[in-house]
This record gives sequence, C-alpha cells and structure tokens, in this order.
Amino acid sequence: MDFTLTEAQEELAGLARRILADRVTPESLGRHGEGGFDRELWRELAKAGIVDAALPSPIGGGYGLLEQCSVLIEIGRAVAPVPYLPTVTMAASALAEFGSPELLERWAVPAVRGEKILAVALPDIGAPCGFTAQSSGGQWRVSGAQTAVPFGAFADGFLVPAETPQGVAVFLVDDVGAPPQRTIDHADAALVQASDAPATLVGEPGSGVAEWLRLRGTAGLCALQLGVLDSALHRTAEYTKQRKQFDHAIAAFQAVRQRLADAYLDVEAVRLTLWQAAWRLSDGLPAAEEVATAKYWAAEAGHRVAHTAVHLHGGVGIDVDYPLHRYFAAAKRNEFTLGGATAQLRALGDLLAAEPT
Repeated sequence: MDFTLTEAQEELAGLARRILADRVTPESLGRHGEGGFDRELWRELAKAGIVDAALPSPIGGGYGLLEQCSVLIEIGRAVAPVPYLPTVTMAASALAEFGSPELLERWAVPAVRGEKILAVALPDIGAPCGFTAQSSGGQWRVSGAQTAVPFGAFADGFLVPAETPQGVAVFLVDDVGAPPQRTIDHADAALVQASDAPATLVGEPGSGVAEWLRLRGTAGLCALQLGVLDSALHRTAEYTKQRKQFDHAIAAFQAVRQRLADAYLDVEAVRLTLWQAAWRLSDGLPAAEEVATAKYWAAEAGHRVAHTAVHLHGGVGIDVDYPLHRYFAAAKRNEFTLGGATAQLRALGDLLAAEPT
C-alpha cells in the first residue's frame, strides 16, 4: 500500500485549490440558508479541466478515483457548492464504466463540460432500494422515491438503483419529480419521485453496478469530509492562538490543547482510512470493509471535530453568519449521508460475519 500522492493528484489538487480560493468567498456563498449551486464556479472548474481530468479516457483525462478524491478534499476544504461527487465521482464514472455510447454522448459528455448535472438517488447503507423497475415491450419503467438526494434540486438526470425481478439494477431517469427539501444548510437536496418513469438501463440487473456506485460514492464522501474537517481544525487552531482570556491566548490552556490534539488524531484517522479504501478500489481489490471503516471514521470523527470547532470558538461558533458554521453544517451532513456511524458498524459486522472461517 502506497499513500504517496501521484503527480496528477498534486497538480489537480493544486489547481482546484487556487480556483476555489479565488472564487469561494463569504460574498459568493451568501448568507446561511441561501444554499444552492454555484453554476458559474462549476463551469469555471470544467473550463480549467478539473471536472473531466480524473475520468476514464473515453470522456476524460484517463485518471481515476485517487485523483477524484484529491479534488474532493479541496472542494470540502472550501465548502464549495458544486456537484463534483454525484456528477463526476459517481454518475459520469459509472456511465464511463457501464453505460452505452448513447448514454455517454447524451449525458456524460455534457456533464463533464459543465452543461448538465447528474445526481444519484442512493439509499443509506443497509436500507432497501426506494425504487422498483419493470420492463414492458423493451422499455424499462421506474417507480418509487428517495429523500434527501444531494444536488437533486438542480439535477438534469438521476442514476437510480431499483429492484427488478432479476435483481437490483441501476437506471438513468430524467422524467421525475424533484422538489427541493429543507436541510440543515438549506442547500440542494431534493425528494426524487418517479411513477412509471421511462428509464434507461445502466448495466444488467445483478451485475453489481449499484454496489460499485455505493463504494466509490462513499469513498468520495469521505474525501469531501476530510477536506471539511481539516479546514475546520486549522481554522480553529488559528482562532485559539488569537483569542485571549486572562491575558493569555486560549491555545495555551491545557484543556484547549487536549481538544485540539484529539481532533487532530480524528482527522488523521479519516485521512488514513480514506486513502486505504480509495487505493483498494482504484486497484480493483475487494474494499467493502475498508470503505465501511472509512465512512465510520468520517461520521464519528466528523461529529467530534465539528463540535470541538464550535466549542472552542465560543459564542461566534454558533453564529450562523460566521464562516465556521458552514463547516459545521457540511460536516454534519456528510456524517449522515449514505449512512452514519452506527449503520456503517452494522454493515461492517455483517461483512465480517460473512467471511469464511
């Protein structure tokens, strides 16, 4: 196992960080509660080659999940409102791997150009599919619903796992209802609903496309969370150096230093488990246990680090107009998306129990 970053990872991360540092500001993000999607920033990332660089060669630069995770860390560090995780790491990557040339031309290519947004309506780990699908006369139709789909309010199309008589399959649908939902940051989630909606099959039923999406999406979510937590921790450390009580910076107090040290260990646990899972996935190795472990740390450590950051900021930590609140909201959202810590431990237990003795 080699955690050394590749040249492509470093270059993509560096370019993404420069663009995001220039474009993502308190002014561009707006007040808490406005949420949304920065379409101009997304187009700028596409124009710079960041959106398609880490996709397979049919539609991108020939890189893969490791490079995508490097970009996602920078997006998390800036809490940038762009749909890189669902559109690139999940949907476009799945279409490149399993989709037909027609699907690539109609959906993946416009997506990586910044012209279309794709979202993925995955249930939490361990939960049943919210959709069913039936084929009649050569046409698949999907019915069902999935709540709190990230970036669903702005998506042009959705990848949807659905139960079929032959097993779980993944479909691309665009004739669905997707009313926005109120979330902790009022950002971009939607309730995706379909009733006999025409659907295009992505991979045969039982071929494992849904699990492929889940594993890579979960690893990408851990990368996003790593960026959020790393930035929140550094912001908090800097704040404690400047905030004074009793004529001393609070960073000098033992209790504060202990909280920061514990948070540092948590962030490093997220970092190490993320790269272990992403490395195994990128090398085509079994990685379900490693992904569940990484998401457990992203959820459990994310909870602790987010609360530590708020606590050590004192009164301003709970001010929704203060920049730290966006990191708290993002960390809490990432904590529960695709299943929180308890759900991951249950899944990990099932995986371990299923191993041959």
